[in-house]
Amino acid sequence: MKDFYDVVMVGGGHNGLVAAAYLAQSGLSTLILEQQSHTGGAAVSERVFPGVDARLSRYSYLVSLLPDKIAADLGLNLELRSRAVASYTPVRRSGRDVGLMVERPEGAGTRDSFRALTGSDAEYEAWTDFYGSVASLAAAVAPTLLEPLQPAAALRSRVDGALWDELIERPLGETIERRFTDDTVRGVVATDGVIGTFAGLHDESLIQNRCFLYHLIGNGTGEWRVPVGGMGAVTDALAAAARRAGAALVTNAAVTAVEADGTRGSVTWLGGDGERSVECSWVLSNVAPSTLAALRGQTGVEKPEGSQLKINLLLRRLPALKSGDDPARAFAGTFHIDEDYSQLETAYRSATSGELPAVPPSEVYCHSLTDPSILSPDLVASGHHTLTVFGVHFPARLFASDNDSARAESARRVLAGLDSYLAEPLEDCIARDADGNLCIEAKTPYDIEESVGMPGGHIFHGDLQWPWATDPSDTGRWGTETDVANLLICGSGARRGGAVSGLGGHNAAMTILTR
Repeated sequence: MKDFYDVVMVGGGHNGLVAAAYLAQSGLSTLILEQQSHTGGAAVSERVFPGVDARLSRYSYLVSLLPDKIAADLGLNLELRSRAVASYTPVRRSGRDVGLMVERPEGAGTRDSFRALTGSDAEYEAWTDFYGSVASLAAAVAPTLLEPLQPAAALRSRVDGALWDELIERPLGETIERRFTDDTVRGVVATDGVIGTFAGLHDESLIQNRCFLYHLIGNGTGEWRVPVGGMGAVTDALAAAARRAGAALVTNAAVTAVEADGTRGSVTWLGGDGERSVECSWVLSNVAPSTLAALRGQTGVEKPEGSQLKINLLLRRLPALKSGDDPARAFAGTFHIDEDYSQLETAYRSATSGELPAVPPSEVYCHSLTDPSILSPDLVASGHHTLTVFGVHFPARLFASDNDSARAESARRVLAGLDSYLAEPLEDCIARDADGNLCIEAKTPYDIEESVGMPGGHIFHGDLQWPWATDPSDTGRWGTETDVANLLICGSGARRGGAVSGLGGHNAAMTILTR
């Protein structure tokens, strides 16, 4: 430890590690202060169930927005593996149990699946036309994420103007309703607009459009990949890169105060040896903007509200499906549960009125089908698998009066939704831990706030922002700036933050290195 650093980082999540690695590589003395006993924030792998050797990606779980350039620049020892299937949606229609399978890459099987569900090729052709257009938008936007902010007009000039108006200027629901007719197909498209975002599909704020865009632009393809070794492998690789570059990482350091005056800064924290302070030229905040405001002594800053229920499970075997489809394929991609377009809107209205959704939309994926390394050899040999369930439209307000009871009831409803598409009871497939308890863990927004410090349990630290300059004065900036010149936001709360991307960390580092 020194008395002065060029840069002090508040929080050791993945973005802070990215920023520290870039800055230390450039010769700046860099200190990371992390309140937990480990770095990584919400991007960690943990053994969740007592006596069970399974390392689950407990909070964040897939990677799309992390640019390949960051991985190359920092020399990350990291493998991101493609899933064999994009998505599968079980459907009960006209007395039949069927499933909509979207392959990766899409082929004749995907067309056949659309035809079997909808009765014609019209929805598949609308699907390919729509996502072909979205790909052109992703290809235009993705390269700018690691550059200074460009004006919206510059981005619009690179894509079809009608597409821009559809996805950027008008509510996402209008576009989906105009482009598609089938309720299930509409819902599969719409889900990318509400993951981690509490909004109706016709919300005039367009936060659902912003969420949709971020889910589809990663590396210009929008593909969501599985980190081999679990999400902790990503942040372990980043921590190793930061250390190699010379950054100092201090854990069990709870920051209590941040000061910055434009030229000098200081950070105070509590650690095992009591209270300490350090001075610096730059302070980078990897915590949520509302948390930073509190550390600066500011009051009246509204805390964001998260909107999800996260459930982790370990199964003895994958359950059979009523549709007869192979569960090893169905669960290999994103498995949509009760996410028809109408069901998404009904659940949103219920939550808005203060009620738990009666039929909660959710989606599931099985990490171990793509990457069995997170399980011990014995668990792999005996057919065990992990399941991650992400429940949609569970705002924190629904858990405010009794978090424990609401958590239990929400988890029951979500798992009942999955059960309804299975040919055998889900409980019969769930493994038990060393104490004989079912291997199920549920996390509400309040639980996430308590565990990893995300205010309100909001996984993006607040509403996502358009990844370009919406104000002319922001053009040429990096989207990490605050009201004080030497205090920067490098986490998910930065413009172009959100998800496991490293964008906030990279762009904060560039704010300093290109000044």
